[in-house]
Amino acid sequence: MGPLDMTSRLSLRAVTLVLALAASPVAAADKGFAGPYLAARQAALASDYSEAAAYYRRAIAANPGDLALMESAVVALIGKGDIKGAAEVAELHEEAGGDNQIVDLVLEAAEIAQGGFARAAQASDDSVGLAPLLGGLTEAWALLGEGRMSDATAAFDKVAAIEDFASFAQYHRALALATVGDFEGANAILSGETYGPLILSARGIEAHAQILAQLERTDDAIELLEETTAGGFSAELEDLKAKLRAGETPEYDFVTSAREGVAEVLFNLAGVLNGRTAPEHVLIYARIAHYLRPDHAPAALMSAELLEDMSQFDLAAAAYGAISREDPSYVLAELGRANTLYSAERQDAAVEVLTALAKSHGDIAMVHTTLGDTLSRTGDDDGAIAAYSTALELNGIGNRVNWRIFYARGIVHERMDNFIEMERDFRTALELQPNQPDILNYLGYSLVEQRIKLDEALEMIQTAVQENPDSGYITDSLGWIYYRLGRFEEAVEPMERAVELLPVDPIVNDHLGDVYWMVGREREAEFQWKRALSFEPEEAEAERIRDKLKRGLDAVLADEESAAVETQTAND
Repeated sequence: MGPLDMTSRLSLRAVTLVLALAASPVAAADKGFAGPYLAARQAALASDYSEAAAYYRRAIAANPGDLALMESAVVALIGKGDIKGAAEVAELHEEAGGDNQIVDLVLEAAEIAQGGFARAAQASDDSVGLAPLLGGLTEAWALLGEGRMSDATAAFDKVAAIEDFASFAQYHRALALATVGDFEGANAILSGETYGPLILSARGIEAHAQILAQLERTDDAIELLEETTAGGFSAELEDLKAKLRAGETPEYDFVTSAREGVAEVLFNLAGVLNGRTAPEHVLIYARIAHYLRPDHAPAALMSAELLEDMSQFDLAAAAYGAISREDPSYVLAELGRANTLYSAERQDAAVEVLTALAKSHGDIAMVHTTLGDTLSRTGDDDGAIAAYSTALELNGIGNRVNWRIFYARGIVHERMDNFIEMERDFRTALELQPNQPDILNYLGYSLVEQRIKLDEALEMIQTAVQENPDSGYITDSLGWIYYRLGRFEEAVEPMERAVELLPVDPIVNDHLGDVYWMVGREREAEFQWKRALSFEPEEAEAERIRDKLKRGLDAVLADEESAAVETQTAND
């Protein structure tokens, strides 16, 4: 989201920008051009901005002056995070007589980064979509950057005259006033006194609270922050609230210059578009916002999340890593970076990031919980148990959020064949979250597999099915416990239902085959076992299924029972 929760009021036309992003087909004039061009297009389709940027540069060298090619290169370089490189190509585009919205935006940003505002201060005639919002607010901030406050005010007025954009304009007018030290005027706008109520997002609340603090209205600022954080977590707001409660009066640093104001405009626009248009379009504005203001953590986080969703894990990790250790969002960024590294199959690096975070921010339970989850996924069960235990200690006994941690730790105990500790953790989780279907299912199924407390296990799984009737795994558990109890006819209906819910799961199909066999439907059982094999189960399971197809379930069960008796005798 941007600074204002106003997107529901924006018309569909206002949400749809005319973005000249797609390069038109270019004739492959020679081999020196065709290869890089085709490679660039393929990389761009995959959102591989690093590869696309490199190949587009090579294609431009082989076919200079091609405007569409340069436009595509600009987009790829922005996606990569190389705004300076994008500006170099944008200059070539302009010199060749091109006219493109994104190219113009990059050139404006490059000039602003150098302290110049002449280009951005020029009024735009574009009235399509969100262009008046972007162009009008950028123009207003640029005029402010040139010291032309009255002209900037007129530019804000022009945007405010558009109904859909009025609140955005007033919000930025307030930030502009705060930038020049008029905190009274800024507060009057943000409080709704001047232009009526504004619906502020968490970021807008942060700005307002900082402004109230400058006016020595600390109690009002804390109250505002408390009301907002009661509805959801915000690292920035919690950090500001803690400082104010400690008696500090943080220096106003939300937006302190015209350059930062333009960055905020771009970030707000990215927030409006996020989820409403293609992510690569959103990324353009988030990337340029972060370029203009390298300490803009929300813009970096948005870029990282977009790239992660595009499976551009290296670029996402770099974007997360750009957030300073001193920033309130640092912990969230490191958690995101660890997840991205894991997704990139760099599990050791993910664990390394989380281990370091657990040392530097060891008082945050979520850090240890995430470390425990990651260690569990990598098979380090002892490390996972230790991390989960630390998280539980930090949260304190009786904290209801602990049910998830007890549940996760119980799963690890089960994997370690530590069934006593597993059951203890699951039952504690149920005390904190009664009738939670996943816990009931996992515990009930585990008891079934151990052949103990079967009546209680059946009751647990029946309750789990009532709580979540559309879960194939839970329904499979119900059928399987009937099977374990020898109630084969009763097992048929839930097991068939489980296969309907999870038609390509090898274990569920295998279970249905076993149930069919026990009720005399041997041909159907063999069909289900063959289906189970087609879904590539683990090799041990596949070998057992092949054995059932060869000799029948009765023979396999007889051998297993005999082996179990021999093992027990040997142990005795």
